[in-house]
Amino acid sequence: MERQSTISELWEFLRTRKRFWLAPIVLVLILLSALIFFTEGSSVAPFIYALF
Repeated sequence: MERQSTISELWEFLRTRKRFWLAPIVLVLILLSALIFFTEGSSVAPFIYALF
């Protein structure tokens, strides 16, 4: 049995269960978490917090 990455398993789940409407939600959550992670210690952080 081969090991699959989390992303490929998620895509397989969305494809087999016909849950394509979940894909934009997951994508937005991943982008927001990456934004928070990468701007945590930078000088851009006050501008990001002003958006929310």
